[in-house]
Amino acid sequence: MQIYLDYNASSPLAPEVIAALRPYLDAAYGNPSSLHWAGRPAKEAIDTARAQVANLLGARPSEVVFTGGGTESDNFAVQGAFGAWVRRARSAGGALPRGGHFVTSAIEHPAVLRPMEALRDLFDAEVTEVGVDAQGRVSPGDIERALRPDTILVSIMHANNETGVIQPIAEIGAICRERGALFHT
Repeated sequence: MQIYLDYNASSPLAPEVIAALRPYLDAAYGNPSSLHWAGRPAKEAIDTARAQVANLLGARPSEVVFTGGGTESDNFAVQGAFGAWVRRARSAGGALPRGGHFVTSAIEHPAVLRPMEALRDLFDAEVTEVGVDAQGRVSPGDIERALRPDTILVSIMHANNETGVIQPIAEIGAICRERGALFHT
């Protein structure tokens, strides 16, 4: 008998999820960007899902972006925050800015660390990695001390994918909100 213990990497789909996906695997399989008969049902399903997620989050459907997975989502968040920072600086009449600052933790997932490192290497962005305590928790105080006026984004994982440690996201989020820093988790 085999026992699967790698749920931090992947897990089987719940039966309810399989049932919800079945119509889109069997009949409504078209490319949602296609205008023909096969694409329209897929487009309608995505639009419905986007509206449902937006409603759940109190957002507008146009603010909901679906990605192919966690790595793509993390890259999108880091690079998107940097891009917004660049656009703000350029709209103020400046040239392409260099620098900027990111805050993350020493135990952050590579899907967050690697894009931050790339922005450091390409645009001289600075990355501050705060440590963790003996239980693997990030101190909200350390995050607060790391924030600067040019902080673009703070990114802290909610639950560590290796240890399962839950981070104090509500406290960190409140600090970021108070200081006007974008927060990604």
